[in-house]
Amino acid sequence: MQSTRLRRRGALAFERLTLWATNPWRRSSLLLIVLLGGFVSGTSLGALAGAVDAFDPLAALACVLVFEAAIRLRRPLLRQAGPARLGLDLLDMARMGLTYGLLLEGFKASV
Repeated sequence: MQSTRLRRRGALAFERLTLWATNPWRRSSLLLIVLLGGFVSGTSLGALAGAVDAFDPLAALACVLVFEAAIRLRRPLLRQAGPARLGLDLLDMARMGLTYGLLLEGFKASV
């Protein structure tokens, strides 16, 4: 891929975030924020899809695409060692939060 200015800035921002997250408390708080953000996203997606019945198949397709993209992004991150583990952990936390939010909305709808 080309080394564009946007790509270089993004890599620099991720390196700064990785350096900032070397402290265990900061890392834990960052992971918790991403987990809760995924939970809020899953809950709101489930609530919006439940409010408008016409969007159920579209919302299901969007969820499947997001989960499939996250799984495909996970494989290259597993091969890398060191600071790339933060990216893997953030991706896993976002997936877990989204899954939990969708499951909770599903259980709410069935009651």
